[in-house]
Amino acid sequence: MASLFKKKTVDDIIKEQNKELRGTQRQITRDRTALEKQEKQLEAEIKKMAKSGNREACKILAKQLVQLRKQKTRTYAVSSKVTSMSTQTKLMNSQMKMAGAMSTSAKTMQAVNKKMDPQKTLKTMQDFQKENMKMGMTEDMINDTLDEIFEESGDEEESQDIVNQVLDEIGIEISGKMGKAPAAGKTVPGAAAASKATISDDEIERQLRALGVD
Repeated sequence: MASLFKKKTVDDIIKEQNKELRGTQRQITRDRTALEKQEKQLEAEIKKMAKSGNREACKILAKQLVQLRKQKTRTYAVSSKVTSMSTQTKLMNSQMKMAGAMSTSAKTMQAVNKKMDPQKTLKTMQDFQKENMKMGMTEDMINDTLDEIFEESGDEEESQDIVNQVLDEIGIEISGKMGKAPAAGKTVPGAAAASKATISDDEIERQLRALGVD
């Protein structure tokens, strides 16, 4: 029972009105079709009376034909009015929907503005900028520290050990005695004078080219 007494919305009213207008338009079209049929019948009857020489009957039928044609013309005018009403109804419906959308948007913007505190937003942005700067400074400090570590570990002696290890792994021997070469800084047993085992850059490049390594 509750659904029977449901309050009609604006959309429901407009739909009903459009339905009635469409029904009216169809009825006008049917009436015009009937008038056109009667018009043809009257024309045929007038011709018949004219051939028989019945002037009075022709006059009476002619007057009826004039009235009928006026009625048919009025149906076009009424149809135009109905079409205009239907168009205005659709336009009004569109305007109401637009107004409703604008009202909803305005309420949403008001709610957002109430929730948004300009001072708090500004402080949040400033805090973000500050922390971002701190992060950048921390990253720079880490990079500088890593550069110093790598520079300190790159002394000549350690670099030479690394080169010797790499050459040994890929099977390159210097003068056929790579495995017996003493470490840097150590004296060769049985030698008359102390000397450091070193590998020239030219010799390394020559060995690499011999193995086809660029």
